Amino acid sequence: MRLTIDTGTDTYEQALAAVQAAYGLRPDVPAAWPDAPATEPRPGPQDLAADDLADGWTDQMLFQMVAALMPGARAVLRRITELDGTASYDDVQQHFAHHPTHPIPVSRIGGTLTSIRAAQRRIGPDGAGPLLQRDEPTRRYRIEDVLVAGFRRAFALADVRPDLLRA
Repeated sequence: MRLTIDTGTDTYEQALAAVQAAYGLRPDVPAAWPDAPATEPRPGPQDLAADDLADGWTDQMLFQMVAALMPGARAVLRRITELDGTASYDDVQQHFAHHPTHPIPVSRIGGTLTSIRAAQRRIGPDGAGPLLQRDEPTRRYRIEDVLVAGFRRAFALADVRPDLLRA
């Protein structure tokens, strides 16, 4: 018997089900993405738009940004996106101080926000302004509305394809 598993397209669940089916332990092989038609490929960053949203950012680049972040920084960026792109430093700090899945100590929230800027330098378009714009006097972070919408699309893909995200 020969069994071939394509790690680029098959999910862990599909591979496990195929091995089980080969040994007669499980006759049915579940779909990789239950909501999609069986003939459609799994969604990926290539399915996002490559059109310029603002300052050189595209949906694909925003997804690359989300995928490159460490889980804590990704959670912070998602939280700011969920708050329509505007949040105070204190709100973010308090939200993550006792977060059930991504707790970030108060002493490390500044470093987490800095890591978002560092990822932007690697992935973002040349000459782009800061993704997280900071108003120093009020200590508020803001993301442009058009980029908030792009981040929502990027996070929707991340929810469907967590295998593409940095662990």
